[in-house]
Amino acid sequence: MLDAIKSFFTTELATDNNENEHCKIQLAAAALLIELSRADFQRAPQEQQAIETALQKSFKLSDEQLAKLIDLAEQENRDATSLYQFTNLIKDEYSLEQRFQLVKMLWQVAMADGELSKYEDHLIRKIAELIYLPHSQFIQAKLDVIGR
Repeated sequence: MLDAIKSFFTTELATDNNENEHCKIQLAAAALLIELSRADFQRAPQEQQAIETALQKSFKLSDEQLAKLIDLAEQENRDATSLYQFTNLIKDEYSLEQRFQLVKMLWQVAMADGELSKYEDHLIRKIAELIYLPHSQFIQAKLDVIGR
């Protein structure tokens, strides 16, 4: 598994150390979106489509890169014991605006199937706290997505 991650970074996305760090952040964001899609124990196809759309729009990936990123994020998510490895990287590397956009993406995935479960709401709230997004922006992100 570690070899698959290294290979992905070196052959598909990374060209130098700075680029490698950027790829790790993409992987962390994708893993959080995937974790959210599993929060209510029902993974709707609309949620998967919302994940793909959000990642493609946010990171400007080719279809092949997107598929590999999602596959790798699925593996990382299965192997993770907590959200810390993902949220810590996001907290340290993302600007406040990028963290706000990530939380909006989380809300988009949560609302993709037309229902917001208490588990999804709780997980988004927890992620927002772990990445140090101010509560007012957490609420604004929710209103931006739900109010559409």
